[in-house]
Amino acid sequence: MAGHSQFKNIMHKKGRADKARSKLFSKLAREITVAAKLGLPDPAHNPRLRAAVLAARSENMPKENIERAIRKSQGGDAESYDEIRYEGYAPGGVAIIVEALTDNRNRTAGEVRAIFSKNGGTLAETGAVSYLFSHVGIVEFDAKVAGADAMLEAAIEAGAEDVVSGDDGHQVYTTPESLNDVARALESKFGEPRKTALIWKPQTTVVVDDEAGEKVLKLIDALDESDDVQNVYANFEISEALLQKMSA
Repeated sequence: MAGHSQFKNIMHKKGRADKARSKLFSKLAREITVAAKLGLPDPAHNPRLRAAVLAARSENMPKENIERAIRKSQGGDAESYDEIRYEGYAPGGVAIIVEALTDNRNRTAGEVRAIFSKNGGTLAETGAVSYLFSHVGIVEFDAKVAGADAMLEAAIEAGAEDVVSGDDGHQVYTTPESLNDVARALESKFGEPRKTALIWKPQTTVVVDDEAGEKVLKLIDALDESDDVQNVYANFEISEALLQKMSA
């Protein structure tokens, strides 16, 4: 019986992982379709679409899924999505920014508000916390592609604003307007980056204890579960032990 129970647990976890990957692919496809619809359906001439395709590749999304999402944008029956940003607070005074793509504003607003409420957070007005973040471009590379000095030199030459290098890789920060040019320049030297995107980067972070940190992580997980939510950003720091516990 113990062996059977263990097998069932493994299958349950695999089912959850497959479901999560399917949800992730759906969100990536939605961003690709929106990006292609708003600009040219060619990643080489559409910075947002290029970033969306790179994000999809980094998650091993099949090539046919990417191409299907681009083709979908050109059809007359393509869905129309609104881009919405929600702002609020999580337990411990942590600031949260939520980016969504939706075909029903009322549904999404109600769902996001309910998620905040059920997880000890509070939804606020637009602009309530975004001043605590900087809207920037980011280009990420694995640590093995270059040393810290080489990456810094190349990034400065490409017009980047800042570089953070460590064992987990290189994060090159740019202005939103220069993201595409910087990404192209660095790609020509180091190959395709693992990530290119516009993000909300916290200007400062709030250190929270494990109790509050666990609540914040649960709120973020619940938001990520929403089909309409594309990205969630927060300005908090937690212990490594709690992070490992929650990701187990």
